[in-house]
Amino acid sequence: MLLSEAELGDLLANFTTSAFRFELRERYNSTVGAEPFRKWQMGEPDDYAWHRSWMEKISRDVAAGKTWQRVRIVSVPPSEYTRYGIEVARLSVQAGEDIRYLRRDVAEGLGLHPYDAWLLDDSRLVWLHFSDVDDRFADAALITDPEVVSRHRAWREVALKHAQPLEEFAAHLP
Repeated sequence: MLLSEAELGDLLANFTTSAFRFELRERYNSTVGAEPFRKWQMGEPDDYAWHRSWMEKISRDVAAGKTWQRVRIVSVPPSEYTRYGIEVARLSVQAGEDIRYLRRDVAEGLGLHPYDAWLLDDSRLVWLHFSDVDDRFADAALITDPEVVSRHRAWREVALKHAQPLEEFAAHLP
């Protein structure tokens, strides 16, 4: 079942216990994030007002007992976008999200081959599709196949065990 960006937003707003994200791309190109990324590249200040509603959502959900986790599988040396993502991720971590980084070569060595996806409440996988031309979100597919969901749960556990917390990863960047 294909989902629009709005339908994906509804799923993220209404999960009950846990949201886990695998991020695999070297770059994500969103309408909301384009100008902040440009500012970062130019060394211009950013008040992160565009990110505030996301941080508030994370804070509310964590206060209500929900968990937000993310593993970013990245190349080293990291792309410019990955370096920018670390700066923004610090705000999400302050809000209560657990964001970790796993080197792409380590992930491959561990046999991890996840989709770029959200795993919601350990029962639904939302596979995210992006354009290979401009890295923009295209659509998402809701997957409830128990085998696919189970495989992603197992990969999540391995990834969380081997991934580095954001600050540890950032401290060792070349």
